[in-house]
Amino acid sequence: MNEYIGLLLTAGLALLVACLMMGLQMLLGPYKPTPEKSEPFECGVRPFESPRGNFSVKFYLVAMLFILFDVEIVWFFPWAVILREFRWTAFAEMTLFASVLVLGFAYAWKKGALEWEK
Repeated sequence: MNEYIGLLLTAGLALLVACLMMGLQMLLGPYKPTPEKSEPFECGVRPFESPRGNFSVKFYLVAMLFILFDVEIVWFFPWAVILREFRWTAFAEMTLFASVLVLGFAYAWKKGALEWEK
């Protein structure tokens, strides 16, 4: 349990500093709203459309698939580091993992999840 004391102290200190900054800002900072301050600001130019525009569902699907496959591919680095130590066991496990990854990618491709326009 002693290993986690430094981590807990760091997290507690970070939380304390964040709360202190937000609290001091609310206590000491001026609050004078004006219509000009409430307008959205975009590089010094008045915005020509609402900042809350609609995105296509395909955008979110492609983004989620990218994150999913990107995070899974990150597992290849530790595998490469320990490959010599575990030899065939690590190779067999990573082959299974990679085959599941490739099957998932092929399924997403076949279903058209990677197609932007249909």
